[in-house]
Amino acid sequence: MAGLLPKRRATATHTLSPFWQFDRESWAELAQAISQPLTDTDVERLRGLGDRIDMAEVAQIYRPLSRLLSMHVAARAHEHQMTRDFFSPLTKTGKNPVPERTPYVIGVAGSVAVGKSTTARVLREMMARWENTPRVELITTDGFLFPNGELERRGLADRKGFPESYDRRALLRFLQEVKSGAPEVRAPIYSHHTYDIVPGAQVTVRRPDVLIVEGLNVLQPPTPGYDGKLGLSVSDYFDFSIYVHAKTQYIRQWYIERFMHLKEGAFTKPDSYFHRFSALDTAEATALAGEIWDSINAPNLRENVLPSRGRADLILHKGIDHSVKRVQLRKL
Repeated sequence: MAGLLPKRRATATHTLSPFWQFDRESWAELAQAISQPLTDTDVERLRGLGDRIDMAEVAQIYRPLSRLLSMHVAARAHEHQMTRDFFSPLTKTGKNPVPERTPYVIGVAGSVAVGKSTTARVLREMMARWENTPRVELITTDGFLFPNGELERRGLADRKGFPESYDRRALLRFLQEVKSGAPEVRAPIYSHHTYDIVPGAQVTVRRPDVLIVEGLNVLQPPTPGYDGKLGLSVSDYFDFSIYVHAKTQYIRQWYIERFMHLKEGAFTKPDSYFHRFSALDTAEATALAGEIWDSINAPNLRENVLPSRGRADLILHKGIDHSVKRVQLRKL
């Protein structure tokens, strides 16, 4: 009887994903109808050490992305206005005034040396040139690292950049105040030159249209407190989040290249925290950079940073030449 049954037709299977997938060519097509607000001089100024971003990358990748983000901000403003209209019967009495719209917060995450700082700076520059987002500010979570003295006291000197090396409560307080509509919110400043928090120095955020928050661990899920209960995560205060991704072997190579550039540049200054490394020869410096990556940055990437990638709204996938090859956008 089995031979009399019709054969089952093979069917193609499609892997379902919460992300909309774009290759570089498809994403770049979106840029054709959008004007280019940056010049070659702007791109040169915004480029990070070792990053090879150029005008083509800005035009094809970041021009559509900045436009998409400006549309999201405009949609949030429209949502806020609808809320005001809905509650207008109550606000007329003066008892329940609708609060002013709070800043639209964008998180940018990714590994050390992957180029997330350049991504954040380019987006800040481009978004500030869109009509509905003229005031865009940027902070990095480096400012919320514990000072070196505190890290040493806690036995975390070799864990700098890991989640426990940050003053998470202070960062959460900062974002809570931003999203509460505070007129001014201050954040500490970190110096890569001295490798430490600058005593008494602060950056002030004054209710911008958009605030970009860039850092290694900004997409970390909440962690249990002493009572075992989960608290808030940094990303709970984000309206949109971006993860900059590349293969680990690519990032390792970029990290070593950046270290070598710094050895010949910033490390040569006598007051640099890393001045002692400037005297190393090429082989010694390359070996040391690889050792630092393998013992600190790679474990942090593997254990903490990379697992948070799936929590992002948009993922930029980079190739060995630092250019974005693929874009994933979370479906609405």
